[in-house]
Amino acid sequence: MAALGLPLRTFRSLLRELRYAKGEASRSYRDMAAYQYLKEAFRAHRVTSEKLCRAQHDLHFQAATYNCLLHSVRKHLELHQEYHGSGERSLDEVAGLVGLKLPHQPGGKGWES
Repeated sequence: MAALGLPLRTFRSLLRELRYAKGEASRSYRDMAAYQYLKEAFRAHRVTSEKLCRAQHDLHFQAATYNCLLHSVRKHLELHQEYHGSGERSLDEVAGLVGLKLPHQPGGKGWES
């Protein structure tokens, strides 16, 4: 299992993803129910004087997992918008997407654009 890092860093990363998810809506991300829940959960599971705070570790792991999910969904949507939905593409366009170039023969032989 990979190291989780600091809980504060995870919390800030979650807030960043919430801001991305909010988009350009008129209300602030601090008014969202998800923000209120995260803030209360992180405050309730602070490190105490106990030697091992299992609940705090579990919350941190779940928060890091959720952060990974939000980040992956956002990246997926960006890729989907960039490469999908432009309809039929010509052979030249498809070859250009993957960095190739179609052969061209003089005299009209070969692939047509």
